[in-house]
Amino acid sequence: MMVPPSTTAETLDKLGPASGSEAMVMAPRQPVQPLPQSHQPVWNRLAAAAALPVALVVGLIAGSPLQAQEREAGSKGAQIYCFMRNSGNSHQVSWDAAYAVIKRQSDSLFKTSPQHAAVLITEAVVQNPNEYPDCGRYLGDLFRQPEPGAAGTTTPASGASRGERYGS
Repeated sequence: MMVPPSTTAETLDKLGPASGSEAMVMAPRQPVQPLPQSHQPVWNRLAAAAALPVALVVGLIAGSPLQAQEREAGSKGAQIYCFMRNSGNSHQVSWDAAYAVIKRQSDSLFKTSPQHAAVLITEAVVQNPNEYPDCGRYLGDLFRQPEPGAAGTTTPASGASRGERYGS
């Protein structure tokens, strides 16, 4: 004959403290209370305390001062590139000068890639077309892939002049 659970718990109380398998059958009499704040793991409190400084650092790193500086470098690069192209210089010479300025102006931890520099110049020209008249026709050259050179001409001859070596 099965005894209802409430009757079993009352019977065990009358018999004395539960031992062995009887202790596992008994249900707790009081609901489990959450641990007080002072007993929570230390790392939870530390994580909560560290969240604000981490958010501030991330905000400073990814903030607008770097973006403004990047836009300024792109604007200077666009000025140089467009002026040189409008003055009759080739793409490569104009690009080398503009990219050098963009790399030098960048205060980033990492070097500005040529692709990113081309995007910065393009953004500056597109956002301010009046500042860079007739420069839109040169923007395609910034994204043209270099053509592979002829076989055997990758290194200049040892007697080549500086102009022959650097294509100017």
